[in-house]
Amino acid sequence: MINVSHLTKKYNRYKANDNLTFTVSDGETAVLAGPNGAGKSTAIKCISGLLRFEGEIEICGYNNKSIEAKRILGYVPEIPAPFELLTVWEHMEFIARAYRLNDWQERAEMLMKRFELADKRDKLGKELSKGMQQKISICCALLINPKAVLFDEPLVGLDPHAIKELKHMLGEMKAEGTTIIISTHMLESVEDIWDKVFIMMNGRIEAERTRKQVEETGENLGELFFRITEKNGEESE
Repeated sequence: MINVSHLTKKYNRYKANDNLTFTVSDGETAVLAGPNGAGKSTAIKCISGLLRFEGEIEICGYNNKSIEAKRILGYVPEIPAPFELLTVWEHMEFIARAYRLNDWQERAEMLMKRFELADKRDKLGKELSKGMQQKISICCALLINPKAVLFDEPLVGLDPHAIKELKHMLGEMKAEGTTIIISTHMLESVEDIWDKVFIMMNGRIEAERTRKQVEETGENLGELFFRITEKNGEESE
């Protein structure tokens, strides 16, 4: 479970996140949706512990800055940043050593195979395309078999096979009880995998819906998004 309570992130007087409060339960896939600049990536970085903030965030009952939380949290950033002089396999080994994983090699091989990196195992990070770098980022995040995982625009730059494989893995993790948060403005990419959506604008959550609530209205995710964001955009003019 990920529990966010009164999250506020300021840059001088500007509030990138303004008093966000929400919960994502075990085995639930939540989407942070919103236009560019809505505060999605800032919220993800705060949850991951990369930014200072006001409020409280818990990962499976642990403070998000604690070692206990970091051991069970996976994070895939919007822009992959692999080590230029480490090979694909050395990235796996680096994560395994950092997290003190035991018997990790088989899982690493599985992840590399599923994301078509097995034949790139000896390639350096700097030699790979952006899509391949994104695959490394995903494999590193999932190697620890996280209980909660954050994805910031994870499908950008991935080829169709990788997108399909990632969605399959998201389904598998959900079935195992993993808490998943995906930040995106590409709603069609998550239409078939989401359970709960938080629609953000100007650093705030303007609407929260479950899949059941949206389906009962006869809308789809895209229609809900545009109805909420266009309405609030008109009100702010």
